[in-house]
Amino acid sequence: MNPYQNEVAFHLCEQFYGKYYNDTFQRTFILGINPGRFGAGLTGIPFTDPLKLEEECKIENNLTKKRELSADFIYEMIAAFGGKEKFYHKFYFGSVSPLGFIRDGKNLNYYDDPKLQKAVLPFVIETLEKQINFGLNRDVAYCLGEGKNFKFLSKLNEAHGFFNKLIPLAHPRFIMQYKRKSMLHYVDDYLTKLSDPASFIS
Repeated sequence: MNPYQNEVAFHLCEQFYGKYYNDTFQRTFILGINPGRFGAGLTGIPFTDPLKLEEECKIENNLTKKRELSADFIYEMIAAFGGKEKFYHKFYFGSVSPLGFIRDGKNLNYYDDPKLQKAVLPFVIETLEKQINFGLNRDVAYCLGEGKNFKFLSKLNEAHGFFNKLIPLAHPRFIMQYKRKSMLHYVDDYLTKLSDPASFIS
């Protein structure tokens, strides 16, 4: 999935990034896995499905208004952080792979297929470098996913020195699918780590 080749998604990205990122302030990177079918795969904006884009960000669109679980958690967390303007002023969402993948009609994570992981590696390195050069904070970055995504990104970071430190966060999809009753606990965990990264850097 490459939403940026879609004229509608590209226009929505222009509106979103023009609204929240049209300045010179430095942001801190939060890296997910790769776009999903119902979120960034449609809108081009990580963890923002068409419904959240319209209801939360006030950017109208004609895309199918289907919820993405990860987006539900992220916007709950953003509200607790102090709202979209405050959050996006400090943080920038991205993905280890900005392209999404589908197999048998379902999302496929880049690390679930060794051949795919190897194939996307040069692209991953190239796009990480490009995004960091937007002016992102290189002292610390956050990884969504405490397992395979963190392991892959940590190894990549050791080889290329993208960031001084990486801090893992539980992935929103994992939280909403398996730990929904503890969602507020995870929101608090995000807020604590995002607000005081030094306490979680060994």
